[in-house]
Amino acid sequence: MSDRRVQDVRALLADDGPIARALGESYEPRPEQIEMAAAVAKTLESRGHLMVEAGTGVGKSFAYLVPAAMRCVERGETVVIATNTISLQEQLVAKDVPLIQHALDWEGDDPDAPPPLRPVLVKGRGNYVSIRRLKLASSRQDKLFTDAAARRSLHQIEDWAYDTTDGSLATLPTLERQGIWDRVQSDSGNCMGRKCPHHGECFYQSARRTMEGANLLICNHALFFSDLALRARDVGFLPRYDHVILDEAHNIEDVAAEHFGISLSEGRVAHLLSALYHERTGRGYLSQLQLATGDIEPVERAVRRVTFAERTMRGFFESLARLHDSNELSNGRIRRPGAVENTLTPAMNDVAVRLRTLKDLAKTDADRFELNAYAERASEIADAAEALIEQTAPSYCYWIEITGRDDGARRSRGERIRIACSPVEVAPLLKERLFEGEHSVILTSATLATRTIRDDEPAERAETAFGHAMSRLGCEGAPALQLGSPFDHASQVELYVDRSMPSPAWSPGNSGGRGEDTFTRELVSRILDHVAATEGGAFVLFTSFSQLYKTADALAGPLESLGMPLLVQGRSGSRSQILEEFRASSNAVLLGAASFWQGVDVRGDTLRNVIITRLPFDPPGRPLTEARLEKIQERGGDAFREDSLPRAVIRFKQGFGRLIRSTSDRGRVVVLDPRIVTKGYGKLFVRALPEGVRVRTLPEVHDPADF
Repeated sequence: MSDRRVQDVRALLADDGPIARALGESYEPRPEQIEMAAAVAKTLESRGHLMVEAGTGVGKSFAYLVPAAMRCVERGETVVIATNTISLQEQLVAKDVPLIQHALDWEGDDPDAPPPLRPVLVKGRGNYVSIRRLKLASSRQDKLFTDAAARRSLHQIEDWAYDTTDGSLATLPTLERQGIWDRVQSDSGNCMGRKCPHHGECFYQSARRTMEGANLLICNHALFFSDLALRARDVGFLPRYDHVILDEAHNIEDVAAEHFGISLSEGRVAHLLSALYHERTGRGYLSQLQLATGDIEPVERAVRRVTFAERTMRGFFESLARLHDSNELSNGRIRRPGAVENTLTPAMNDVAVRLRTLKDLAKTDADRFELNAYAERASEIADAAEALIEQTAPSYCYWIEITGRDDGARRSRGERIRIACSPVEVAPLLKERLFEGEHSVILTSATLATRTIRDDEPAERAETAFGHAMSRLGCEGAPALQLGSPFDHASQVELYVDRSMPSPAWSPGNSGGRGEDTFTRELVSRILDHVAATEGGAFVLFTSFSQLYKTADALAGPLESLGMPLLVQGRSGSRSQILEEFRASSNAVLLGAASFWQGVDVRGDTLRNVIITRLPFDPPGRPLTEARLEKIQERGGDAFREDSLPRAVIRFKQGFGRLIRSTSDRGRVVVLDPRIVTKGYGKLFVRALPEGVRVRTLPEVHDPADF
């Protein structure tokens, strides 16, 4: 972008600019925001790449939205913005973009002309209800659905479909049987296109037309990387775009690895086969199918293939469970092709062949399209099983995972088995498919660098702070910019490290037993001390659900006696429900893992204490982590320093960042892992924090009065 245009961006976000006037009293001057916006504007003009770490409070969404919107309006270009969390997408669509449109007078004067800025929230096809399929399911419900709960869920969807304006899952109430959605959702395999009697009123087709006419597309990471993977087969979903902005970019590697990989679960196969025919009840799609000839023998042959495939599927996943529990696999990782016999692929291919035969004999167009979709899904399962068992991608990691076991018992009722693979390194794939395109790419997050860059540091050394992110994402050499938070963390945060806490119970090759019980007792004692000191209002962050639940069980009684509500991830409701209850309370204690380390915004005095139970290192025995570390070691690198440590530092920054979300927030962060001060690498965690944050080390003899 020319210097004039950069100045335009600066002027738009200045203290006396249109954005400030639109925000009114809520506007806060943010020099870091203007600096980021100028850097984004230059990158969009040059169609280059940029990595930006913008601390909490910078207002990075406006810093990229304003220059992106200018490209859409003034240059007629298309920009894709992808975020990891739904909450941020909703903020962009419902709040930020409309404010920018209003402030910059981009709403359009001519009601008949398309507005200059045309934003849209893009969702995958499976998010939309198909009116035709809904009516078809309703007319055949007695033969399709096996129980009253399924039929009640169908009726719930019908009631909603009469009132919904967008026909998407975002407004659908929670269903008693979530699997019913599969029967009524829009699906490419059974779409009749213009032959459909409801084509003109189709929610998906309407959304598709809106997307194709838009110039600012907002979506989630999952959709973007799914599209990126599909583009390798020339079947992408998104239209052509000129620029990509990936917010919450610290999640990119994991999301990309998942969408460039393959997975197959027992539940997925069972759901398809039971939808076709349920042997115990005699219901399912095939039980009501009528052929043009009136002959029932082809249908009966298909039913026999489905029931055979169902028995084969059970045996196939049982063999995976036995392999998972055998001495051959220590952590579920499969290191050789053909580790079990692949009986599933031929069985599912047989089902697909039978369904295609029925398609040619079907009485109605509706059934022909339904059968086509079912056949495609059966073939996809067959292909996935082949790829996973034969390990057709040599640079991928393959593993089996089992969840929902009751006390370790094999083949318990709630057990779920999944076999999957992902690329060990996504960097080569992203380099080829994302960074070598003609579009610009901007990555931004509050946590991308592994340390805080000093003001007097040379530029070439400063960029090493982004080295881990660049190497893992395939954008080595991209310009990088670190912008600190405008908040005064030195005066707003107290950071405590408890040296008296024993080292974490988990370590490679050593878990469980008496040491783990001792660790839990000590952990519970420290948590109680610290939540008492702040009278609740605490997040307690864990790195494993097993430790979280042990701690929750031990804390329940003591917290109840203190009058502090206990909220536990995975037990107390959905993530959004737990957060809503926490915000409504003045002294709640929330125990969270995984997603609660990031993307959670609780402002004000409600959250005044964040307790980090241990430094967030990935367990090295996790199959994909193990494969990544082995890859580095094969190259002669130091796997801990090059990968394990940087990942832990970035995640630690995410956890630390939960506390201060505004200029008025105050509180403490407590680290109950002594390694941050007893190990040489501990200083790297401290160096990654905002400047001025002082570490207060608690004495070896623990005394709550010292707080």
